[in-house]
Amino acid sequence: MSIRVVVADDQELVRSGFSMILEAQPDIEVVAEAGDGAEAVAAVRRHTPDVLLLDIRMPVMDGLEAARRVCAGSGCKVVMLTTFDLDEYVYDALYAGASGFLLKDVRRDDLVHAVRVVTGGDSLLAPAVTRRLVADIVRRRREETATGPAPGCLDVLTAREVETLRMLARGLSNAEIATTLFVSEHTVKTHVSNVLSKLGLRDRVQAVIRAYETGLVTPGAP
Repeated sequence: MSIRVVVADDQELVRSGFSMILEAQPDIEVVAEAGDGAEAVAAVRRHTPDVLLLDIRMPVMDGLEAARRVCAGSGCKVVMLTTFDLDEYVYDALYAGASGFLLKDVRRDDLVHAVRVVTGGDSLLAPAVTRRLVADIVRRRREETATGPAPGCLDVLTAREVETLRMLARGLSNAEIATTLFVSEHTVKTHVSNVLSKLGLRDRVQAVIRAYETGLVTPGAP
């Protein structure tokens, strides 16, 4: 069964280029294109795709608002595309519910990989974006620690769920977590699902953010 994708970008050449790359894959089908945020939201409602590739800066309705509406009203995964890697865009996109964040100079193989990854339930960030995101999270947490408790208490999680979240934040896959904890992948998926549900998070990216925000994981820790 093909992965259904909507491509939304206000530049026709960029939009067409992404569509051509994805359409060349045997397991991906581009079901619609959109030139602004409002068209993107309408296309998602009309075609119920698996993934929306969405530019951040667009006319009529910007990509962030479109992402909020799509994520709140459907199960469609959103991958944000932009020429800008400013931290505020990353935060806004992730908190809007986006499952991925890529720069527009992404290689074709990485673009295809991103679509497949988010469809499978994982999340994806460009490496450069991830490094900046983690650094900014740590900086913010240090500032917040000076004025009050860290956000997002993890007391609602069981010990095993906390350990699962810690490994998730360190970049381990479900299979690697299962091997480390000596449990099945099905059990790990259940733990991850419980973590997201109890903390009110949409996906694994938001779980990683919460792990760093609360100090559960710090950069460079083993």
